[in-house]
This record gives sequence, C-alpha cells and structure tokens, in this order.
Amino acid sequence: MKISPGGDYILIKGKNSFLLLGIADELFTLFIETEKKELCQTVRKGEIVAVSAPEGGDLRHAAMLLELVRTYHQPLVVLKKGHPCSKRLKMVVSAGSKVVMKCDILRGTHPEQDVICSSDELSDIYIESLGDEVIIKSTASGEASEPTESIERKVQSDHGKKSDCKIIDCKIISPEDVFTSETII
Repeated sequence: MKISPGGDYILIKGKNSFLLLGIADELFTLFIETEKKELCQTVRKGEIVAVSAPEGGDLRHAAMLLELVRTYHQPLVVLKKGHPCSKRLKMVVSAGSKVVMKCDILRGTHPEQDVICSSDELSDIYIESLGDEVIIKSTASGEASEPTESIERKVQSDHGKKSDCKIIDCKIISPEDVFTSETII
C-alpha cells in the first residue's frame, strides 16, 4: 500500500492499539540520549516520524509527541533495559527512513530507530518513506497490501501456522481533526 499524506497524519489502527505517522518537512538532527552516550541521527525531509501506542490512548497525546520531534526536534531518551519506567510508557517514538513494528521489544529501550514497540495486533508491519509517499506492508506475508483503506493481513501464530486474518484500518487524518476531537483508541 502506498499513501501520500501530504501534511496530514497516517493513522494505522488495530482493535486496541495504533500508530500515528507524520512526514518530516525539513532536515534536522535527532539527538538520542542513552545512559552512556549521545547519538546523533539525521532525519531528512520526507522521512517518517512515528508514534506507537501499544495499549491505545488519546490521539492528541500521540500527535503532541509526534510534533515535539518533527517540529521542535525534541531529543529522544532511551532507557536502560529493565528500567521500571519502561512499563509506564504509554507511547513511544521512532524516526527515520523506515520502521518495523515489533511486539517483542521493550518500550523505550532501543536507540535503533528502525524498530518501534507495538502491540501484537500491529506487529510486523513495515513502513518505509519514499519521500512524499509511504509504503505500508506486512512483513509476515512478505507482500505489499492492496491499495485500500484497510490492510488485511495474515499473521504467523506462535507455531508458525497461519492464523486468522486481522483487519487493520489505515487512513489519512488531518492535524486539525486530531487536535479538535477527543479520539481515544
């Protein structure tokens, strides 16, 4: 699936969780603060800024986090593995040219910006920026989904067998709609 969001957001929504995406509109340096060092990553115009809410939550909260990074270039803080705050993080942020949603990583503990913590229902979704367009596909199926507003995908069960299909909504939503409504997922 290819989407051209322009200045709007892309909302990928499962039953109980979501991911909100925005496109960087300028080049900036993203500072990533770890326990031992500071990392610097260049975010180019057209790359992705993503906010994952593995337990769901208020879309305005996600949009504020997205804008803190995209507009105000807020540094990201990476927690040490096992830090108690990891369990308290409701939403996490990642930025770069591509990102894979993973349910088997600890929230807020990865300085790598090509993975982001997600719920099980959104795990293995791959997102890549092509500048003005974004490709969204399931890595479980290995193929890009059809260009519809819904992504239907099959996921691997724990035993490697295909399980039931999951329906995941994907749509473009304007910042005005996010900030003027109280949408809780």
